[in-house]
Amino acid sequence: MNWRTLAQEVIEGKELSNEEALSILNTNDDEVLSLLDGAYMIRRQYFGKKVKLNMIMNAKSGFCPEDCGYCSQSSKSTAPIDKYPFISKEEILEGAKRAFDNNIGTYCIVASGRGPTRKDVRVVSEAVEEIKEKYGLTVCACLGILKEEQAEQLKAAGVDRYNHNLNTSERHHDFITTSHTYKDRVDTVEIAKKYGISPCSGAIIGMKETKEDVVDITRALRRLNADSIPVNFLHAIDGTKLEGTNELNPRYCLKVLALFRYMNPTKEIRISGGREVNLRSLQPMGMYAANSIFVGDYLTTDGQEDNSDFRMLEDLGFEIELTEKQALIAHS
Repeated sequence: MNWRTLAQEVIEGKELSNEEALSILNTNDDEVLSLLDGAYMIRRQYFGKKVKLNMIMNAKSGFCPEDCGYCSQSSKSTAPIDKYPFISKEEILEGAKRAFDNNIGTYCIVASGRGPTRKDVRVVSEAVEEIKEKYGLTVCACLGILKEEQAEQLKAAGVDRYNHNLNTSERHHDFITTSHTYKDRVDTVEIAKKYGISPCSGAIIGMKETKEDVVDITRALRRLNADSIPVNFLHAIDGTKLEGTNELNPRYCLKVLALFRYMNPTKEIRISGGREVNLRSLQPMGMYAANSIFVGDYLTTDGQEDNSDFRMLEDLGFEIELTEKQALIAHS
């Protein structure tokens, strides 16, 4: 396969066939650099050398009734994690200030649970109104399965984006969780879109899925027209259903990131949870396919030091995308 030729066809509007998509995942390790060269052609076409930084605020930890096999906050998990109810508006604002001060443009407010309560939505809405006024950050909410009136309220408050990951293919979904359906997840993304909130939805790779499942999830996200696609690599946690699962290596992770770029050329592809333990020393190479990363810690697992990420991006010659207010301070 000539990857640069395929990349040019993708830029011109081609959608990969299943055979072409699988050939990316089955690429010989000796061809990974050529594959990434094509992925970078596409990335450069739509995003240049810019990188979007994202930060997570874990607004509610644990106490989740769902049975997701990858999650330490699941009702089935015995993992020893911090558990606490929904934090205050003031704590959410403190996190937003940290994001702003560190030139992180997207602030993600995440809460465990099947879906938000009326109080949860009110606290988030009040916090978001102040965040937009003070810091001008892009705000992403991730609160679980969403109702229409909740989406309407969040949009009115200024929420820019709503995250609800499909996680895996429809075929593999019931192996991961049985307490909600694949359709529940799709419906939540569609509700966010209906009320003018930018859809964020992605995947977790390494959950005993097949390569065909990986192709299916990339295509499903293309059909869903998700604007932002977080690509997580399973960081198996003791006490969860998937504890001990270790199917990934850094070279395969790079192939997965390339596939997401070839399949969703114009979308924000974000290297997300598990990058540190799965990509390891090859993390910088992933940025030739992706144009976004999380900085700092995740929900119940640690990220790497912020300084390491900033040094990595500087060494790559990439440019951090700032908000208008951050740019004004940087140039003052």
